[in-house]
Parts: sequence; structure tokens; C-alpha cells
Amino acid sequence: MKINRLAGALVAIATILPLGACGGQDKPSITVYNAQHEELLTALTPIFTKETGIEVKLRNGSDFELANQLVQEGKASPADVFLTENSPAMSLVEGKGLLSGLNRSTLDLVPQQYRARSGAWMGFAARSTVLVYNTDAVRRADLPKSLLDLADPKWKGKVAFSPTGADFQAIVSAVLELEGEGAARRWLAGLKANGTVYQGNNVVLKEVNAGAIDTGVIYHYYWYRDQQESGDNSNDSAVHYFGDQDPGAFLSVSGAGVLKSSKRQTDAQKFVAFLAGRTGQQAIADSYALEYPLNADIDLGQGVKPLSELEPPAIDLSSLNGPTVIAMMQSEGFL
Repeated sequence: MKINRLAGALVAIATILPLGACGGQDKPSITVYNAQHEELLTALTPIFTKETGIEVKLRNGSDFELANQLVQEGKASPADVFLTENSPAMSLVEGKGLLSGLNRSTLDLVPQQYRARSGAWMGFAARSTVLVYNTDAVRRADLPKSLLDLADPKWKGKVAFSPTGADFQAIVSAVLELEGEGAARRWLAGLKANGTVYQGNNVVLKEVNAGAIDTGVIYHYYWYRDQQESGDNSNDSAVHYFGDQDPGAFLSVSGAGVLKSSKRQTDAQKFVAFLAGRTGQQAIADSYALEYPLNADIDLGQGVKPLSELEPPAIDLSSLNGPTVIAMMQSEGFL
């Protein structure tokens, strides 16, 4: 009897141990293809994991690098969630039918203008287009009323930009959507004639601040971040926000969407809801990023012009056509 009891106990232990080991290996996790700033997501994901027990594996890259990878992978993609820095890359993935759509309760966390009309994806952070200008070279009264004015010959030799980055390409996509292809091409041609090209928005900011060029087209957070850090590349400059729904008031949205191919739909939906919910949005507001949270309950603060005071143009985010913009910029000699 003792032998039988011992054998039974050993069988029970043998049955329990593999289950425990298997459970440890099968800890919930999702894979996020991340084109947003790696530093920001590295700060956000531990908060989500602490709240939910779901680990997040980040695969970082640029907007269209990851978007094209998702298109190539199709149904075989290991990605559960796709995050972009700017929305045209998300529109590409949506157009290929690769997104499963978001829960209504999640979509309702941000205003309608910051999510795709289809409900396939939504924004969770945004950056405003601004014109940074050297305060010794340009009087505020002489600043252009519209971003389109920078194509005027009077701005020849006075404007800088970084056309190879996704930031500027997103701005061009807004001009294309709002003004049409003919006007967008004329604007690009005028900008090319007038402008100086630099590699990167931080370089644009630095050169404007140093007085090498009068103005530059960037996103707001480059200037505000430098102000918080030291001001070395921003103290002799200021930012000009365009208003009145001008293309120059374009608000570029970072998007989040769940892939149809995901085997963890529920966990992926939870992650997007976290990004747009109070906890995730407050973490974005408190971060180094200085990007605008899109949940109306959360204010960025930190001395940045409030989102409520901006006057961005109304754009269907899904209509921003990244591939067309890239082709157009290539034909105009920008890329």
C-alpha cells in the first residue's frame, strides 16, 4: 500500500510540474511593430505590463519600413499592433485590409478628428507643424500668414526644411489633401527654389537658431525639448504656429491599430486602449516627448501651447497618401 501511495504521489508531481513550467513559458505577450519614438514606448510599455501582466515586445523601425514589411508579411505577420509616428504609413496598411478595427469604447477615448473614419485605427499622440524663426533676423509681424507663402520669391534663401524625413513628408501629404496635386507641386517647386535642405529637424532648428537661415519648417516639440534641456539650439529663435485651418497648422497624428493576423486580439486591443486611456495618455504628457496627448481629459502642460488653442485643418486621416507623396517628391527632385 505504501508503495502504491508513493507511486501515486510521484505521478501527481510529474503531472503538476510540466503544467507549471508550461505556464511560465506561455506568459501573455504581444509584438508591437513600433515606428513611434523608441524611447517613449520603452517608457510606456512597463506601465502597461504592470497593469495587465501582458509583456510587450517592440520591433522598432521607421514608418514606411514597418508598413511595407507588414504588407509583405500579410496574414503571416507576427505583429499584433502597429504604431506609427505619422499617419500616412498607417493609411497604407489600412488600405491593404490588414487591420481588424478597434473597439468602439477605445475609439471614443479621443475626438473623432483624431481617428480613422473607418474605425480601423486611431491616434494616440500628435505634433503640430510650426515655423521656427531666428528672432534677430525676422520680425514677428513679417512672418507668413500661410505655410504656402514660403513658395513666394520673397522667401528665397530664407527657409529650411528636411525633406527626407517622415515628418516633412506628412506635412506635404496634408498640403496635397487640402490643396490638390497641382497646388502641392507648385508649392514644392517654390520651396525648392527658395529653400535650403538639411538632414533632420534638429539640424534645421540648430541652423535657424545660429542665424545660418532665417526660418525652418519643423514640428513643435523639437523647439520645446531644446528649451527644456538647455536652450543652446533654441534661445535665439521662436516658434510660429499657423492658424485658421491653414495647411501649416497641420497636426500630424501617431496612429495605433491592431493587425487582423494577430493571434492575441484581446490583448492587442487592451494595449491600444491603454495608449488612449488616462494612464497611457498621462504617461505621454509626463514624458520627454512633449507630444500632444489626444484624450481630452489629459493636458500636455510643460509650457507648450495647449492643444485646445490650435486651429488645425480638418482632414480625414485615412486619406493622407504617403506613397503618392513620395512619388511626387521624387519627381520634384526632393528624394
